[in-house]
Amino acid sequence: MTRLAIFDCDGTLVDSGASIHRALSSAFGVHGLACPPPTVTRKVIGLSLDEAMAALVPDADHAALSATYKEAFIAMRGAGQVEEPLYDGIVDLLDTLQRDGWLLGVATGKSDRGLRHCLAAHGIGGRFVTLQTADRNPSKPHPAMALAAMAEAGATPAATVFIGDTGWDMGCARAAGCGAIGVGWGYHDHDEMISMGAHDVAGSPADVAALAGKWVASNDR
Repeated sequence: MTRLAIFDCDGTLVDSGASIHRALSSAFGVHGLACPPPTVTRKVIGLSLDEAMAALVPDADHAALSATYKEAFIAMRGAGQVEEPLYDGIVDLLDTLQRDGWLLGVATGKSDRGLRHCLAAHGIGGRFVTLQTADRNPSKPHPAMALAAMAEAGATPAATVFIGDTGWDMGCARAAGCGAIGVGWGYHDHDEMISMGAHDVAGSPADVAALAGKWVASNDR
């Protein structure tokens, strides 16, 4: 049986909130808009760009804001100003899952380019057998990213878990029929993830492997 662990990126693998807010502030400034504070912008992390912009400023030109944001983020990366550190314990978690025979994937609101840069910066890109991004899929919580990841890896929902920090991730997982494991170190709180269908919420990366095994065992009847 193929077991697949799909990870969100921002807020789950890496802490990119500060860099995302800085790029948003730059983009909003170009368009003469006041950027909401980090407490607000962090709540839309995980959505695809147009959806995130629509949530932050419903009456603005979302496509134009998204394009300007991309330009700002690329410029920041070129200047060495993007900070996306791995959360403590993530490498150990990936090691544990791979040692236990899990395949790994990513499903993220990032672009293909942004995800490749992020994973390469940490030397972990080669660990993942499937990479699903906003360039090729509808925004979470639509199930497309999870369904595409399972199809590419050859896994079934009963043997797949989606690990993420937002309600969008949990909604995607539940709509795709796979296990929904929230994480307690990202951008949405425990209740938001539970309300969107999380089966469990991990307090730390060290808790995730056991919860993933619990999902598979619950379907092995």
